[in-house]
Amino acid sequence: MGQSYRDLIVWQRAVQLSVAIYRLTSAFPKEEIYGITSQLRRAGVSVASNIAEGYGRGSTGEYKQFLGMARGSNMEVQTQLEISKELGFGDRETLNRSEGFSHEIGKMLVAIINKL
Repeated sequence: MGQSYRDLIVWQRAVQLSVAIYRLTSAFPKEEIYGITSQLRRAGVSVASNIAEGYGRGSTGEYKQFLGMARGSNMEVQTQLEISKELGFGDRETLNRSEGFSHEIGKMLVAIINKL
């Protein structure tokens, strides 16, 4: 492994995803603050957090387990973005950018998990 989880492109993309989600959801209806806004933000933050936590655990088995959790959170993000799209919430360009990050992260996570 490299020097730090911060060096991982997948972690960097996950942070970008989280920021994009916060920007996207800031335009969601206010009554959704405890609904999809909160769900999407939590899942987005969880992707980067699980990558970092797993990296810091030291064992390959634990790292793989946390990458699996990151992958699950990323799939939650994809589902919630799709629901948001269907509801017409948020700016289309920001939504598309978020989806792009999420799909890229998904591919990277599978590749890393398969390599371990």
